[in-house]
Amino acid sequence: MTGGLEGYDAVAEANAQKSVLAIHWSRICERLKAEVGEVEYRTWLRQITVGPVEEDEITLYLPTRFLRDWVRGQYGDRLGTLWNAEVPAIRRVELQVARPGSASAPAQADGAAAAAPANSEDAAPRVAAAPAPAHEEPRHAEVRSDLAAPLDPRFTFDTFVVGKPNEFAYACARRVAERPSSPGFNPLFLYGGVGLGKTHLMHAIGAELLREGKVSVAYMSAEKFMYRFIAAIRSQSTMEFKEQLRSVDVLMIDDLQFLIGKDNTQEEFFHTFNALVDAGRQIVVSADKSPSDLSGLEDRLRTRLGCGMVADIHATTFELRISILEAKASASGVVVPAKVLEFLAHKITSNVRELEGALNRLIAHANLFGRPVTLEATQDVLHDILKAHDRRVTIEEIQRKVAEHWNIRLTDMSSARRARAVARPRQVAMYLAKQLTSRSLPEIGRKFGNRDHTTVMHAVTRVTELMEQDPAFAEDVELLRRMLES
Repeated sequence: MTGGLEGYDAVAEANAQKSVLAIHWSRICERLKAEVGEVEYRTWLRQITVGPVEEDEITLYLPTRFLRDWVRGQYGDRLGTLWNAEVPAIRRVELQVARPGSASAPAQADGAAAAAPANSEDAAPRVAAAPAPAHEEPRHAEVRSDLAAPLDPRFTFDTFVVGKPNEFAYACARRVAERPSSPGFNPLFLYGGVGLGKTHLMHAIGAELLREGKVSVAYMSAEKFMYRFIAAIRSQSTMEFKEQLRSVDVLMIDDLQFLIGKDNTQEEFFHTFNALVDAGRQIVVSADKSPSDLSGLEDRLRTRLGCGMVADIHATTFELRISILEAKASASGVVVPAKVLEFLAHKITSNVRELEGALNRLIAHANLFGRPVTLEATQDVLHDILKAHDRRVTIEEIQRKVAEHWNIRLTDMSSARRARAVARPRQVAMYLAKQLTSRSLPEIGRKFGNRDHTTVMHAVTRVTELMEQDPAFAEDVELLRRMLES
């Protein structure tokens, strides 16, 4: 009887410790959300679950290696500091991979997650592993070259440069590559402007799945899908075409906007889509616009495309363009001065392909003629590209577009009015003028009612801060940028 009571007391004590840890973790999560923002918290930190405490170390679990590595690199030190402040006895935080709810997950992780209060969803979320159909035999990894385009070996996750504009899309792509057909991620819909990395991420997903030896993969453009479908109709082999497509584990269709106006091809894609999703297979799609904005697609197809994970790739920032150029220059083996990279990042802002193409021309010129890369040589070799980018939008165009977007008068851009309804759009216009034109700060200030250059500097800083804090505001600014650049 005594032994039974002792066992009961031990279980009760363990459960009490888990409950206390869950309360501490809930407080830490609130601090993290206040520091990094709701969007960033939900993207990277929400899936953490609390494990056991051993001596002065607490273990935290994440569902994938990618999330574990990202959180460790970006937030590891901060997690340690917050836990130590909450529980002084805890001096170290260990991050491990575990999938709560799966057979391989440590019992402590499940217990800690279960101990969280019922209403603290963000404090200790749980992510269940997607179960594999029990009746299916494991498939061999293969690219279905009989019906799809080959994957480009250059486009991998290792060669994809991650920054604020693309980190969410990158995280979603990694999640699909690690756990295809995960709930909430099927289909994965990637959208954004030309040359921002959609195709790169799709090829990277395929490469990762093949490297892990998990599934059969078929990648093709929407245009090739249409041509294969038409050819099947002409050769009276539509059933074979359907069976081929519906036999793959992962189907990736690039540039879906090409199907707009092609009703019969849309019909076939819709049925293929349904068949694959219903069978638990993964679909990845890319387009230049979100599903809701692809007005030429059938409503039922738009609805199905939007029911999974939709990830936007924003226009590149200066910092991301610099990172991309540095990575490419380093891989080339040619020394490219920092001032040349900064010059290119400032001048070529439309898309990554054009940016990389410009750098490739510089590197080829240096290799062919044995000359060092200089700023003067850059301006000479890339004179045609730079000339085209000199014909950027004008400040007047920016003012007009911003005024229309926020429904204010054009004269308010240069007026003395300081009401927020006018001042905020004016600051956005100044910010865009700095980003999209080569005008100096004093020149920009003069276009806005002869304002001082320090006013323009303050506007740029303030808009940058607001974009980091408010995703909806950032979306407005990025939309205006795209409209002006198109």
